[in-house]
Amino acid sequence: VQLQASGGGLVQAGGSLRLSCAASGRTYSSSAVGWFRQAPGKEREFVATINWNGGSTYYVDSVKGRFTISRDNAKNTVYLQMNSLKPEDTAVYYCAAGFSGSYYSGSYDYWGQGTQVTVSS
Repeated sequence: VQLQASGGGLVQAGGSLRLSCAASGRTYSSSAVGWFRQAPGKEREFVATINWNGGSTYYVDSVKGRFTISRDNAKNTVYLQMNSLKPEDTAVYYCAAGFSGSYYSGSYDYWGQGTQVTVSS
């Protein structure tokens, strides 16, 4: 499975962005997918995860109610809709795929290259 994250950019606080994680590989539709982020000088942190059919999602507390993870298996793509963005959301965002999703990065076998999200105050 190869993953390609896109959709990052510069946005003002309160704005929105939608990240996409497009994949190649026939096992993607049966994989859980997670989004992680890493801010400068900080460790990579879990953001959200979705199971293989989109029936189960989980978010870190800091993004609940603002971010929504979804997937379209027909398009081999997972999305992260980010609303009400805050400066503290600034980071490189990575998508990852694995057999079982969780908040733990070691659960994922495949990683995308990351996309930069910058939120100005």
